[in-house]
Amino acid sequence: MTIFQRLIKSFQYAGRGIHQAWKEEQNFRIEVSTAIIILLLASWLNLGIIKISILVLTCGFVLALELVNTMIEHISDVLKPRLDHYVRQIKDLSSAAVLVAAVTAIIIGICLLLPPLWQLLSWQA
Repeated sequence: MTIFQRLIKSFQYAGRGIHQAWKEEQNFRIEVSTAIIILLLASWLNLGIIKISILVLTCGFVLALELVNTMIEHISDVLKPRLDHYVRQIKDLSSAAVLVAAVTAIIIGICLLLPPLWQLLSWQA
């Protein structure tokens, strides 16, 4: 198998994982939808490449962490199907990591989007 074929296979596996997360994980769907809305709004507001890049990185970080959280939950369920104290702690900690990233993303979004939105709304009033 050539390097190019292996690369194609890697993208296929990743696509399959994203598709699975989209199908099975409500939070992932909500986060993807929110990211699209935020990025469309940022583009419409002409925020500039630096601010849009910050939003893209922030959204990507939340989505990647959600995928890691899902992976940790699946691994925990396979290794220890019945919910015990340690599995619950592991799942809680990985969920907490996603929450911290999401709250951070909200704060960044507010900092970057609110001033131009406020300016647009006060200009039209």
